[in-house]
Amino acid sequence: MFAREIMTSPVITVSPLTPVNDITALMRERHISGVPVLDADQLVGIVSESDLLHRYEAEADRCAPRPWWSRLIQRSAPPLRYVRSHGTRAADIMTCGTVSVTEDTPLAQIALLLTTRQLRRVPVLRGKRLVGIVTSADLVAALLAHSEKQPDCPHCDEEIQARLTAELDQQEWWNPHWSHLSVIDGIVSFHGMIEHEAQRDAARVAAENTPGVRGVVDDRIRAADWQAMA
Repeated sequence: MFAREIMTSPVITVSPLTPVNDITALMRERHISGVPVLDADQLVGIVSESDLLHRYEAEADRCAPRPWWSRLIQRSAPPLRYVRSHGTRAADIMTCGTVSVTEDTPLAQIALLLTTRQLRRVPVLRGKRLVGIVTSADLVAALLAHSEKQPDCPHCDEEIQARLTAELDQQEWWNPHWSHLSVIDGIVSFHGMIEHEAQRDAARVAAENTPGVRGVVDDRIRAADWQAMA
């Protein structure tokens, strides 16, 4: 699947001159957690909940009573930080240098982008024009819809074993000299030894993600336990 299949379009936007109070009201009214900022139809930034919270936290801090001596020793904030915490317009508080994707960006790549950059949304551009936005909620919804559409079609045991073996052989934690598997009526059975219990969980997850698997049995013993019995 690609960005164009799940993106929200058209996108609710604001201008750099939109007052912060209007942005807050808009996000509350439309039940959204971020809004792109457009200047002459060009994306210049995004105002998110975290940007608003940063500003309102600073405002609350200004209103809080402080001892007279703290005002003498506390230095004022640098200019840019002062603007972000006191600004009244979108341009003052927005996050610039926004990461974007295209309509043809695969969802897996978007998910990796959101995770590594710790983002909750990403704009979708066609050239330089904003055509949509994909949020983390959109990705979760798409994943659920995709899993519900997966047909529960039968797979022969040989096919299941071949697919699972191919997946396991790519993993560093899988030791084919210590462990082997068999598949009967869709039930995967692991035999042999493991070094750590985490390897048992990892093998189970690999099996459960293999189409056609109906259950997993793992009777492997830990190497340390085998040595103790020897």
